[in-house]
Amino acid sequence: MWHSYLVLAVLIGCTDPVSGYSNGKVSIACEDMVPQHGYEPSPDPPPYNISVDKSTFSPGDNITVAFSYPTFFKGFLIEARDAGKWNSPAVGFFILTDPHESQLLQCGHTQGSGVSHTSSTRKTHIQAVWKSPRNPPHRVQFLLSNNQVIVILNKNVNYFSEPFFAPSQLSSAGCGRNKSCLRDPVGCHPESDSHCYFLSFFTDQEGQSVMFELSGPAEGYMSFALSLDKWMGNDDVYLCVNDGGRVTISAAHVTGRKHPELVTEEDLWGQTWRLADGVIQCRFQRSVLLPQQDNRFSLNNSYFLFLAHGRSQQGLISRHDRQPLISTHQKVITGHPEILCGSRSPLLIKFHGVLMLTVWMWMVSTAVFIARHYKPCWPDTTLLGQRLWFQLHRTMMVLAVVLTGVAFTLPFIYRRGWSKRAGSHPYIGCTVMALSVIQPIMAILRPAPESPRRIIFSWLHFAAGTVGQILAAACVFLGAAQQALLLPSPWSPVVLTGWLLWIVLVDQLLLIHSYRLTLMMSWYRFLSPLCKHPDQPAGLTIPFNSIQFNFICLAPIYNRSYLRTLFK
Repeated sequence: MWHSYLVLAVLIGCTDPVSGYSNGKVSIACEDMVPQHGYEPSPDPPPYNISVDKSTFSPGDNITVAFSYPTFFKGFLIEARDAGKWNSPAVGFFILTDPHESQLLQCGHTQGSGVSHTSSTRKTHIQAVWKSPRNPPHRVQFLLSNNQVIVILNKNVNYFSEPFFAPSQLSSAGCGRNKSCLRDPVGCHPESDSHCYFLSFFTDQEGQSVMFELSGPAEGYMSFALSLDKWMGNDDVYLCVNDGGRVTISAAHVTGRKHPELVTEEDLWGQTWRLADGVIQCRFQRSVLLPQQDNRFSLNNSYFLFLAHGRSQQGLISRHDRQPLISTHQKVITGHPEILCGSRSPLLIKFHGVLMLTVWMWMVSTAVFIARHYKPCWPDTTLLGQRLWFQLHRTMMVLAVVLTGVAFTLPFIYRRGWSKRAGSHPYIGCTVMALSVIQPIMAILRPAPESPRRIIFSWLHFAAGTVGQILAAACVFLGAAQQALLLPSPWSPVVLTGWLLWIVLVDQLLLIHSYRLTLMMSWYRFLSPLCKHPDQPAGLTIPFNSIQFNFICLAPIYNRSYLRTLFK
Protein backbone atom coordinates (compact mmCIF):
# COMPACT_ATOMS: atom_id res chain seq x y z
CA MET A 1 0.00 0.00 0.00
CA TRP A 2 2.76 2.37 0.89
CA HIS A 3 4.23 1.79 -2.61
CA SER A 4 1.10 3.39 -4.15
CA TYR A 5 1.41 6.46 -1.94
CA LEU A 6 5.09 6.78 -2.89
CA VAL A 7 4.33 6.64 -6.63
CA LEU A 8 1.54 9.19 -6.19
CA ALA A 9 3.86 11.56 -4.30
CA VAL A 10 6.51 11.28 -7.02
CA LEU A 11 3.98 12.01 -9.75
CA ILE A 12 2.68 15.04 -7.87
CA GLY A 13 6.20 16.36 -7.35
CA CYS A 14 6.98 16.06 -11.07
CA THR A 15 3.87 17.93 -12.21
CA ASP A 16 4.10 21.55 -13.33
CA PRO A 17 1.40 23.84 -11.97
CA VAL A 18 -1.07 25.01 -14.62
CA SER A 19 -4.25 27.02 -14.61
CA GLY A 20 -7.38 26.41 -16.67
CA TYR A 21 -9.86 29.14 -17.51
CA SER A 22 -12.78 27.51 -19.32
CA ASN A 23 -15.00 30.39 -18.14
CA GLY A 24 -12.84 32.97 -19.94
CA LYS A 25 -11.83 34.95 -16.83
CA VAL A 26 -8.26 35.31 -18.09
CA SER A 27 -7.40 38.80 -16.81
CA ILE A 28 -4.15 37.32 -15.49
CA ALA A 29 -3.00 36.96 -19.12
CA CYS A 30 -3.83 40.53 -20.13
CA GLU A 31 -0.27 41.79 -19.71
CA ASP A 32 1.82 39.23 -21.62
CA MET A 33 -1.00 37.64 -23.70
CA VAL A 34 0.29 34.16 -22.80
CA PRO A 35 -2.29 31.60 -21.55
CA GLN A 36 -1.32 30.00 -18.26
CA HIS A 37 -1.27 26.42 -19.60
CA GLY A 38 2.32 25.61 -18.76
CA TYR A 39 3.61 25.46 -22.35
CA GLU A 40 6.03 27.65 -24.25
CA PRO A 41 4.62 29.65 -27.19
CA SER A 42 5.17 28.00 -30.57
CA PRO A 43 7.52 29.80 -32.98
CA ASP A 44 5.46 28.53 -35.93
CA PRO A 45 3.11 30.89 -37.81
CA PRO A 46 -0.32 31.11 -36.16
CA PRO A 47 -2.85 28.71 -37.73
CA TYR A 48 -5.73 31.21 -37.65
CA ASN A 49 -6.70 34.54 -39.16
CA ILE A 50 -7.47 37.87 -37.55
CA SER A 51 -8.85 40.69 -39.70
CA VAL A 52 -10.35 44.16 -39.45
CA ASP A 53 -12.91 45.83 -41.71
CA LYS A 54 -11.01 49.12 -42.06
CA SER A 55 -7.40 50.08 -42.73
CA THR A 56 -7.60 53.53 -41.12
CA PHE A 57 -9.43 54.92 -38.09
CA SER A 58 -10.26 58.15 -36.30
CA PRO A 59 -11.12 58.89 -32.66
CA GLY A 60 -14.45 57.31 -31.80
CA ASP A 61 -14.57 54.99 -34.86
CA ASN A 62 -15.98 51.49 -34.62
CA ILE A 63 -13.74 48.77 -36.07
CA THR A 64 -15.05 45.24 -36.56
CA VAL A 65 -12.47 42.64 -35.54
CA ALA A 66 -12.95 39.06 -36.71
CA PHE A 67 -11.09 35.92 -35.62
CA SER A 68 -11.53 32.57 -37.39
CA TYR A 69 -9.99 29.13 -37.64
CA PRO A 70 -10.64 26.39 -40.26
CA THR A 71 -11.52 23.68 -37.70
CA PHE A 72 -12.42 24.86 -34.18
CA PHE A 73 -11.02 26.44 -31.04
CA LYS A 74 -12.27 26.87 -27.46
CA GLY A 75 -10.58 29.88 -25.87
CA PHE A 76 -9.19 33.23 -26.97
CA LEU A 77 -8.17 36.70 -25.79
CA ILE A 78 -8.17 39.85 -27.95
CA GLU A 79 -6.71 43.24 -27.08
CA ALA A 80 -5.84 46.46 -28.92
CA ARG A 81 -2.53 48.17 -28.13
CA ASP A 82 -0.26 50.94 -29.29
CA ALA A 83 1.71 49.51 -32.25
CA GLY A 84 4.74 51.57 -31.32
CA LYS A 85 4.79 50.27 -27.73
CA TRP A 86 3.97 46.59 -27.59
CA ASN A 87 4.11 46.43 -23.77
CA SER A 88 1.75 49.39 -23.32
CA PRO A 89 -1.72 48.92 -21.75
CA ALA A 90 -4.72 48.09 -23.89
CA VAL A 91 -6.38 51.04 -25.62
CA GLY A 92 -10.04 51.59 -26.51
CA PHE A 93 -12.79 49.19 -25.58
CA PHE A 94 -14.86 46.46 -27.25
CA ILE A 95 -18.57 46.03 -27.90
CA LEU A 96 -19.86 42.47 -27.96
CA THR A 97 -21.74 41.13 -30.96
CA ASP A 98 -22.43 37.67 -29.45
CA PRO A 99 -22.63 37.75 -25.61
CA HIS A 100 -23.20 34.00 -25.50
CA GLU A 101 -19.75 33.25 -26.95
CA SER A 102 -17.67 36.24 -25.76
CA GLN A 103 -17.35 38.51 -22.75
CA LEU A 104 -15.58 41.76 -21.84
CA LEU A 105 -12.54 41.98 -19.58
CA GLN A 106 -10.74 44.86 -17.93
CA CYS A 107 -7.17 44.79 -19.20
CA GLY A 108 -5.41 47.78 -17.72
CA HIS A 109 -7.43 50.77 -16.59
CA THR A 110 -10.29 50.55 -19.11
CA GLN A 111 -13.32 48.33 -18.67
CA GLY A 112 -14.03 46.28 -21.79
CA SER A 113 -10.53 46.67 -23.22
CA GLY A 114 -10.26 42.90 -23.68
CA VAL A 115 -12.52 40.17 -25.12
CA SER A 116 -12.40 36.51 -24.13
CA HIS A 117 -14.53 33.35 -24.33
CA THR A 118 -17.37 32.50 -21.97
CA SER A 119 -17.09 28.72 -22.14
CA SER A 120 -15.05 25.91 -23.60
CA THR A 121 -17.56 25.15 -26.37
CA ARG A 122 -16.13 24.66 -29.82
CA LYS A 123 -16.00 27.76 -32.00
CA THR A 124 -14.85 28.56 -35.54
CA HIS A 125 -15.51 32.28 -35.69
CA ILE A 126 -15.60 35.16 -33.19
CA GLN A 127 -16.41 38.79 -33.91
CA ALA A 128 -16.35 41.96 -31.81
CA VAL A 129 -16.43 45.72 -32.39
CA TRP A 130 -13.56 47.84 -31.13
CA LYS A 131 -14.22 51.50 -30.38
CA SER A 132 -11.31 53.88 -30.76
CA PRO A 133 -10.59 56.15 -27.74
CA ARG A 134 -10.72 59.93 -27.89
CA ASN A 135 -6.93 60.26 -27.97
CA PRO A 136 -5.78 57.14 -29.81
CA PRO A 137 -2.15 56.36 -30.66
CA HIS A 138 -0.97 56.78 -34.23
CA ARG A 139 -0.89 53.07 -34.87
CA VAL A 140 -2.93 50.31 -33.24
CA GLN A 141 -2.33 46.59 -33.35
CA PHE A 142 -4.73 43.82 -32.32
CA LEU A 143 -3.12 41.05 -30.29
CA LEU A 144 -4.68 37.64 -29.93
CA SER A 145 -3.86 34.58 -27.83
CA ASN A 146 -5.89 31.44 -28.28
CA ASN A 147 -6.20 28.02 -26.72
CA GLN A 148 -6.69 25.41 -29.41
CA VAL A 149 -7.82 22.06 -28.03
CA ILE A 150 -6.53 19.90 -30.88
CA VAL A 151 -3.01 21.32 -30.62
CA ILE A 152 -2.95 21.15 -26.82
CA LEU A 153 -4.03 17.53 -26.69
CA ASN A 154 -1.80 16.23 -29.47
CA LYS A 155 1.28 18.47 -29.41
CA ASN A 156 1.23 19.97 -25.92
CA VAL A 157 1.89 23.41 -27.39
CA ASN A 158 -0.06 26.60 -27.45
CA TYR A 159 -0.18 29.05 -30.33
CA PHE A 160 -0.36 32.78 -29.93
CA SER A 161 -0.33 35.53 -32.53
CA GLU A 162 2.57 37.83 -33.17
CA PRO A 163 1.47 41.48 -33.29
CA PHE A 164 0.17 42.24 -36.77
CA PHE A 165 -2.77 43.96 -38.37
CA ALA A 166 -3.75 46.06 -41.37
CA PRO A 167 -2.17 49.48 -40.70
CA SER A 168 -3.20 52.82 -41.99
CA GLN A 169 -1.86 53.48 -45.50
CA LEU A 170 1.73 54.66 -45.52
CA SER A 171 2.34 58.26 -46.48
CA SER A 172 5.23 60.36 -47.75
CA ALA A 173 4.19 63.25 -45.51
CA GLY A 174 7.14 64.41 -43.42
CA CYS A 175 9.84 63.13 -45.80
CA GLY A 176 12.95 65.20 -45.26
CA ARG A 177 11.53 66.80 -42.10
CA ASN A 178 10.48 64.04 -39.73
CA LYS A 179 11.82 60.97 -41.51
CA SER A 180 14.28 59.93 -44.20
CA CYS A 181 12.77 58.60 -47.44
CA LEU A 182 14.03 56.68 -50.45
CA ARG A 183 11.58 56.59 -53.37
CA ASP A 184 11.33 55.33 -56.93
CA PRO A 185 10.23 57.21 -59.01
CA VAL A 186 11.69 60.27 -57.34
CA GLY A 187 9.06 62.23 -55.45
CA CYS A 188 6.30 59.59 -55.71
CA HIS A 189 3.67 59.20 -52.99
CA PRO A 190 2.76 55.69 -51.77
CA GLU A 191 -0.65 56.85 -50.51
CA SER A 192 -1.78 57.79 -54.04
CA ASP A 193 0.59 56.04 -56.49
CA SER A 194 0.30 52.26 -56.66
CA HIS A 195 3.57 52.09 -58.63
CA CYS A 196 5.61 53.88 -55.97
CA TYR A 197 8.46 52.03 -54.26
CA PHE A 198 8.92 53.63 -50.86
CA LEU A 199 11.19 53.23 -47.83
CA SER A 200 11.19 55.56 -44.83
CA PHE A 201 12.67 55.43 -41.34
CA PHE A 202 12.82 57.65 -38.27
CA THR A 203 14.14 57.38 -34.71
CA ASP A 204 11.88 57.47 -31.66
CA GLN A 205 12.09 60.29 -29.14
CA GLU A 206 14.33 58.31 -26.79
CA GLY A 207 16.75 57.45 -29.62
CA GLN A 208 16.63 53.77 -28.70
CA SER A 209 14.75 52.33 -31.70
CA VAL A 210 13.98 53.07 -35.36
CA MET A 211 10.65 52.70 -37.13
CA PHE A 212 10.88 51.42 -40.73
CA GLU A 213 8.10 51.74 -43.32
CA LEU A 214 8.17 49.85 -46.61
CA SER A 215 5.75 49.94 -49.55
CA GLY A 216 5.64 48.92 -53.19
CA PRO A 217 3.85 46.89 -55.88
CA ALA A 218 5.06 43.30 -55.73
CA GLU A 219 3.67 39.83 -56.35
CA GLY A 220 5.57 38.18 -53.52
CA TYR A 221 7.72 40.38 -51.30
CA MET A 222 9.22 43.78 -50.62
CA SER A 223 12.60 44.06 -48.94
CA PHE A 224 15.38 46.44 -48.09
CA ALA A 225 18.95 45.91 -46.95
CA LEU A 226 21.69 47.80 -45.14
CA SER A 227 25.03 47.38 -46.89
CA LEU A 228 28.57 48.64 -46.40
CA ASP A 229 29.06 48.89 -50.17
CA LYS A 230 27.05 48.84 -53.39
CA TRP A 231 27.55 45.13 -53.85
CA MET A 232 25.22 42.42 -52.59
CA GLY A 233 26.80 40.36 -49.81
CA ASN A 234 27.28 40.55 -46.03
CA ASP A 235 24.16 42.70 -45.72
CA ASP A 236 21.46 43.14 -43.08
CA VAL A 237 18.15 42.39 -44.82
CA TYR A 238 14.51 42.95 -43.84
CA LEU A 239 11.68 41.17 -45.66
CA CYS A 240 7.92 41.68 -45.93
CA VAL A 241 6.65 38.51 -47.62
CA ASN A 242 3.11 37.84 -48.84
CA ASP A 243 2.36 34.39 -47.47
CA GLY A 244 -1.11 33.33 -48.52
CA GLY A 245 -2.84 36.65 -47.93
CA ARG A 246 -0.92 37.64 -44.81
CA VAL A 247 2.46 39.35 -44.61
CA THR A 248 5.36 37.85 -42.71
CA ILE A 249 7.88 40.42 -41.50
CA SER A 250 11.33 39.02 -40.79
CA ALA A 251 15.03 39.88 -40.67
CA ALA A 252 17.78 38.02 -42.50
CA HIS A 253 21.49 38.10 -43.26
CA VAL A 254 23.01 37.69 -46.72
CA THR A 255 26.43 36.14 -47.23
CA GLY A 256 27.80 36.64 -50.74
CA ARG A 257 25.16 36.29 -53.46
CA LYS A 258 23.31 33.51 -51.67
CA HIS A 259 19.76 33.17 -50.44
CA PRO A 260 19.06 35.26 -47.30
CA GLU A 261 19.38 33.37 -44.02
CA LEU A 262 16.53 34.23 -41.65
CA VAL A 263 17.43 35.29 -38.13
CA THR A 264 15.35 35.67 -34.97
CA GLU A 265 12.25 37.89 -35.21
CA GLU A 266 12.33 38.84 -31.54
CA ASP A 267 14.27 41.99 -32.41
CA LEU A 268 11.37 43.34 -34.51
CA TRP A 269 8.25 44.64 -32.83
CA GLY A 270 5.33 46.93 -33.59
CA GLN A 271 4.78 44.91 -36.75
CA THR A 272 1.92 46.05 -38.97
CA TRP A 273 1.11 45.31 -42.58
CA ARG A 274 -1.37 45.94 -45.36
CA LEU A 275 -2.23 44.21 -48.66
CA ALA A 276 -4.32 46.07 -51.23
CA ASP A 277 -4.40 46.25 -55.04
CA GLY A 278 -1.15 44.33 -55.44
CA VAL A 279 0.74 46.66 -53.08
CA ILE A 280 2.59 45.33 -50.03
CA GLN A 281 3.01 47.70 -47.11
CA CYS A 282 4.62 46.92 -43.78
CA ARG A 283 5.92 48.73 -40.73
CA PHE A 284 8.08 47.59 -37.82
CA GLN A 285 10.52 48.80 -35.19
CA ARG A 286 14.02 47.65 -34.31
CA SER A 287 16.44 48.60 -31.56
CA VAL A 288 19.37 50.73 -32.59
CA LEU A 289 21.85 48.34 -30.96
CA LEU A 290 21.78 44.54 -31.02
CA PRO A 291 24.93 43.69 -29.07
CA GLN A 292 24.35 39.93 -28.83
CA GLN A 293 24.22 39.32 -32.60
CA ASP A 294 27.41 39.71 -34.59
CA ASN A 295 25.80 39.56 -38.05
CA ARG A 296 23.27 42.34 -37.33
CA PHE A 297 24.18 45.95 -38.02
CA SER A 298 24.07 48.81 -35.56
CA LEU A 299 21.83 51.63 -36.78
CA ASN A 300 24.25 54.27 -35.51
CA ASN A 301 26.52 53.68 -38.50
CA SER A 302 26.19 54.70 -42.15
CA TYR A 303 25.09 52.25 -44.86
CA PHE A 304 23.99 52.09 -48.45
CA LEU A 305 20.29 51.26 -48.72
CA PHE A 306 19.03 48.58 -51.12
CA LEU A 307 15.33 48.42 -52.05
CA ALA A 308 14.20 45.28 -53.89
CA HIS A 309 11.08 43.26 -54.68
CA GLY A 310 10.23 39.95 -56.30
CA ARG A 311 8.02 36.88 -56.33
CA SER A 312 7.42 34.33 -53.59
CA GLN A 313 5.75 30.95 -53.35
CA GLN A 314 4.41 29.60 -50.07
CA GLY A 315 6.43 32.19 -48.21
CA LEU A 316 9.73 31.33 -49.97
CA ILE A 317 11.21 34.25 -51.88
CA SER A 318 12.76 34.17 -55.35
CA ARG A 319 15.42 36.37 -56.88
CA HIS A 320 14.36 40.00 -57.24
CA ASP A 321 12.67 40.89 -60.53
CA ARG A 322 14.57 44.11 -61.16
CA GLN A 323 17.91 45.56 -60.25
CA PRO A 324 17.63 46.84 -56.65
CA LEU A 325 17.28 50.55 -56.06
CA ILE A 326 20.56 51.59 -54.37
CA SER A 327 21.04 54.87 -52.56
CA THR A 328 23.65 57.11 -54.14
CA HIS A 329 25.49 57.63 -50.85
CA GLN A 330 25.70 56.12 -47.38
CA LYS A 331 23.24 57.24 -44.74
CA VAL A 332 23.41 57.11 -40.94
CA ILE A 333 20.08 55.47 -40.06
CA THR A 334 19.71 57.44 -36.83
CA GLY A 335 20.94 60.66 -38.47
CA HIS A 336 19.04 63.75 -39.51
CA PRO A 337 16.01 63.17 -41.79
CA GLU A 338 16.69 63.70 -45.47
CA ILE A 339 15.30 62.79 -48.88
CA LEU A 340 17.58 60.14 -50.37
CA CYS A 341 18.28 59.57 -54.05
CA GLY A 342 19.03 56.24 -55.65
CA SER A 343 19.55 54.43 -58.92
CA ARG A 344 18.86 50.95 -60.24
CA SER A 345 21.71 51.16 -62.79
CA PRO A 346 25.30 50.90 -61.49
CA LEU A 347 27.71 53.55 -62.75
CA LEU A 348 30.03 51.00 -64.39
CA ILE A 349 27.14 49.53 -66.38
CA LYS A 350 26.09 53.02 -67.47
CA PHE A 351 29.61 53.72 -68.74
CA HIS A 352 29.57 50.36 -70.53
CA GLY A 353 26.35 51.25 -72.32
CA VAL A 354 27.44 54.78 -73.23
CA LEU A 355 30.78 53.63 -74.66
CA MET A 356 29.27 50.77 -76.66
CA LEU A 357 26.53 52.98 -78.10
CA THR A 358 29.04 55.69 -79.02
CA VAL A 359 31.41 53.23 -80.69
CA TRP A 360 29.01 51.03 -82.63
CA MET A 361 26.15 53.38 -83.39
CA TRP A 362 28.31 56.31 -84.50
CA MET A 363 32.08 55.83 -84.67
CA VAL A 364 32.24 52.51 -86.54
CA SER A 365 29.43 53.51 -88.93
CA THR A 366 31.16 56.77 -89.81
CA ALA A 367 34.50 55.03 -90.38
CA VAL A 368 32.84 52.48 -92.68
CA PHE A 369 31.09 55.22 -94.67
CA ILE A 370 34.38 57.06 -95.20
CA ALA A 371 36.15 53.95 -96.49
CA ARG A 372 33.26 52.75 -98.63
CA HIS A 373 31.89 55.93 -100.19
CA TYR A 374 34.40 58.79 -99.87
CA LYS A 375 37.54 57.43 -101.50
CA PRO A 376 36.94 59.34 -104.78
CA CYS A 377 36.31 62.60 -102.92
CA TRP A 378 39.93 62.97 -101.79
CA PRO A 379 41.99 61.02 -104.32
CA ASP A 380 45.10 63.13 -103.99
CA THR A 381 44.65 64.71 -100.55
CA THR A 382 47.11 63.31 -98.00
CA LEU A 383 47.64 63.59 -94.26
CA LEU A 384 50.96 62.55 -92.71
CA GLY A 385 51.94 60.73 -95.88
CA GLN A 386 48.73 58.77 -96.26
CA ARG A 387 45.50 59.46 -98.10
CA LEU A 388 43.03 61.46 -96.04
CA TRP A 389 40.21 58.90 -96.18
CA PHE A 390 42.56 56.15 -95.02
CA GLN A 391 43.88 58.19 -92.09
CA LEU A 392 40.35 59.01 -90.92
CA HIS A 393 39.18 55.42 -91.32
CA ARG A 394 42.19 53.94 -89.54
CA THR A 395 42.16 56.45 -86.67
CA MET A 396 38.46 55.99 -85.94
CA MET A 397 38.67 52.20 -86.15
CA VAL A 398 41.68 51.98 -83.81
CA LEU A 399 39.90 54.25 -81.34
CA ALA A 400 36.78 52.10 -81.68
CA VAL A 401 38.73 48.95 -80.81
CA VAL A 402 40.30 50.62 -77.76
CA LEU A 403 36.98 51.95 -76.45
CA THR A 404 35.28 48.61 -77.11
CA GLY A 405 37.97 46.87 -75.06
CA VAL A 406 37.49 49.32 -72.18
CA ALA A 407 33.71 48.96 -72.28
CA PHE A 408 34.07 45.18 -72.53
CA THR A 409 35.91 44.94 -69.20
CA LEU A 410 33.49 47.11 -67.18
CA PRO A 411 30.70 44.48 -66.70
CA PHE A 412 33.29 41.93 -65.56
CA ILE A 413 34.61 44.41 -63.01
CA TYR A 414 31.10 45.11 -61.74
CA ARG A 415 29.97 41.47 -61.67
CA ARG A 416 33.35 40.24 -60.49
CA GLY A 417 33.16 37.48 -63.05
CA TRP A 418 30.78 36.08 -65.64
CA SER A 419 27.09 36.98 -65.47
CA LYS A 420 24.87 33.90 -65.63
CA ARG A 421 21.60 35.81 -65.89
CA ALA A 422 22.33 38.15 -68.80
CA GLY A 423 21.10 35.75 -71.48
CA SER A 424 22.86 35.78 -74.85
CA HIS A 425 24.11 39.36 -74.47
CA PRO A 426 27.56 38.48 -73.01
CA TYR A 427 28.14 35.69 -75.55
CA ILE A 428 27.40 37.96 -78.51
CA GLY A 429 29.48 40.69 -76.87
CA CYS A 430 32.49 38.37 -76.63
CA THR A 431 32.12 37.53 -80.34
CA VAL A 432 32.01 41.22 -81.23
CA MET A 433 35.10 41.85 -79.11
CA ALA A 434 36.96 39.02 -80.88
CA LEU A 435 36.05 40.36 -84.34
CA SER A 436 37.13 43.84 -83.23
CA VAL A 437 40.59 42.53 -82.39
CA ILE A 438 40.85 40.43 -85.56
CA GLN A 439 40.09 43.38 -87.86
CA PRO A 440 43.20 45.50 -87.07
CA ILE A 441 45.38 42.38 -87.10
CA MET A 442 44.18 41.59 -90.63
CA ALA A 443 44.73 45.23 -91.63
CA ILE A 444 48.34 45.12 -90.42
CA LEU A 445 49.02 41.88 -92.32
CA ARG A 446 47.22 42.93 -95.53
CA PRO A 447 49.08 42.30 -98.82
CA ALA A 448 50.15 45.08 -101.18
CA PRO A 449 47.51 46.62 -103.47
CA GLU A 450 49.02 44.96 -106.56
CA SER A 451 49.19 41.52 -104.89
CA PRO A 452 46.81 38.83 -106.26
CA ARG A 453 45.92 37.98 -102.64
CA ARG A 454 44.63 41.50 -102.06
CA ILE A 455 41.12 40.45 -103.11
CA ILE A 456 41.10 37.77 -100.38
CA PHE A 457 41.98 40.34 -97.73
CA SER A 458 39.34 42.73 -99.04
CA TRP A 459 36.56 40.14 -98.79
CA LEU A 460 37.68 38.87 -95.37
CA HIS A 461 37.96 42.44 -94.07
CA PHE A 462 34.51 43.26 -95.43
CA ALA A 463 32.91 40.05 -94.07
CA ALA A 464 34.38 40.36 -90.56
CA GLY A 465 33.40 44.03 -90.34
CA THR A 466 29.85 43.42 -91.56
CA VAL A 467 29.28 40.48 -89.20
CA GLY A 468 30.71 42.52 -86.34
CA GLN A 469 28.33 45.42 -87.08
CA ILE A 470 25.29 43.14 -87.28
CA LEU A 471 26.16 41.34 -84.02
CA ALA A 472 26.94 44.65 -82.32
CA ALA A 473 23.49 46.00 -83.29
CA ALA A 474 21.83 42.86 -81.87
CA CYS A 475 23.95 43.18 -78.73
CA VAL A 476 22.89 46.81 -78.28
CA PHE A 477 19.20 45.86 -78.42
CA LEU A 478 19.74 43.02 -75.94
CA GLY A 479 21.75 45.28 -73.66
CA ALA A 480 18.99 47.89 -73.55
CA ALA A 481 16.70 45.26 -71.99
CA GLN A 482 19.21 44.15 -69.34
CA GLN A 483 18.08 44.39 -65.71
CA ALA A 484 21.22 46.25 -64.65
CA LEU A 485 20.72 49.04 -67.22
CA LEU A 486 16.93 49.42 -67.16
CA LEU A 487 16.42 51.89 -70.01
CA PRO A 488 12.88 53.23 -70.37
CA SER A 489 10.59 51.03 -72.44
CA PRO A 490 9.27 51.17 -75.15
CA TRP A 491 11.10 54.38 -76.02
CA SER A 492 14.58 52.88 -75.91
CA PRO A 493 13.92 50.16 -78.55
CA VAL A 494 12.09 52.73 -80.70
CA VAL A 495 15.02 55.18 -80.59
CA LEU A 496 17.55 52.43 -81.31
CA THR A 497 15.44 51.13 -84.20
CA GLY A 498 15.14 54.62 -85.66
CA TRP A 499 18.89 55.18 -85.45
CA LEU A 500 19.62 51.79 -87.04
CA LEU A 501 17.20 52.48 -89.90
CA TRP A 502 18.81 55.87 -90.44
CA ILE A 503 22.26 54.28 -90.78
CA VAL A 504 20.95 51.70 -93.27
CA LEU A 505 19.11 54.40 -95.26
CA VAL A 506 22.17 56.65 -95.48
CA ASP A 507 24.31 53.72 -96.57
CA GLN A 508 21.86 52.83 -99.34
CA LEU A 509 21.62 56.43 -100.53
CA LEU A 510 25.40 56.68 -100.70
CA LEU A 511 25.54 53.38 -102.62
CA ILE A 512 23.05 54.73 -105.17
CA HIS A 513 25.05 57.94 -105.45
CA SER A 514 28.28 56.02 -105.98
CA TYR A 515 26.60 53.89 -108.66
CA ARG A 516 25.47 57.00 -110.55
CA LEU A 517 28.98 58.44 -110.39
CA THR A 518 30.43 55.18 -111.69
CA LEU A 519 27.90 55.22 -114.53
CA MET A 520 28.91 58.77 -115.45
CA MET A 521 32.56 57.75 -115.54
CA SER A 522 31.69 54.86 -117.86
CA TRP A 523 29.88 57.21 -120.25
CA TYR A 524 32.81 59.56 -120.21
CA ARG A 525 35.20 56.79 -121.17
CA PHE A 526 32.81 55.68 -123.90
CA LEU A 527 32.34 59.15 -125.39
CA SER A 528 35.92 60.33 -125.21
CA PRO A 529 37.05 58.55 -128.43
CA LEU A 530 34.23 60.22 -130.36
CA CYS A 531 35.46 63.73 -129.58
CA LYS A 532 37.61 64.12 -132.71
CA HIS A 533 35.56 66.39 -135.00
CA PRO A 534 37.64 69.55 -135.69
CA ASP A 535 34.60 71.82 -136.07
CA GLN A 536 32.87 70.79 -132.83
CA PRO A 537 32.61 73.79 -130.49
CA ALA A 538 34.00 73.38 -127.01
CA GLY A 539 32.27 74.24 -123.76
CA LEU A 540 30.54 71.20 -122.24
CA THR A 541 31.86 70.66 -118.70
CA ILE A 542 30.68 67.78 -116.51
CA PRO A 543 31.39 67.86 -112.73
CA PHE A 544 32.32 64.47 -111.32
CA ASN A 545 33.18 64.14 -107.62
CA SER A 546 34.68 67.65 -107.53
CA ILE A 547 36.78 66.83 -110.65
CA GLN A 548 36.00 68.82 -113.85
CA PHE A 549 35.88 66.67 -116.99
CA ASN A 550 35.91 68.93 -120.10
CA PHE A 551 34.54 67.66 -123.41
CA ILE A 552 36.64 69.65 -125.87
CA CYS A 553 34.90 68.26 -128.90
CA LEU A 554 31.98 65.96 -129.45
CA ALA A 555 30.54 64.16 -132.44
CA PRO A 556 27.74 66.11 -134.13
CA ILE A 557 25.12 63.68 -132.95
CA TYR A 558 25.94 64.43 -129.26
CA ASN A 559 24.82 68.00 -128.90
CA ARG A 560 24.99 69.94 -125.63
CA SER A 561 21.33 69.67 -124.73
CA TYR A 562 21.38 65.88 -125.14
CA LEU A 563 24.42 65.49 -122.90
CA ARG A 564 22.99 67.79 -120.26
CA THR A 565 19.91 65.58 -120.17
CA LEU A 566 22.03 62.45 -120.10
CA PHE A 567 24.24 63.52 -117.17
CA LYS A 568 21.60 65.05 -114.94
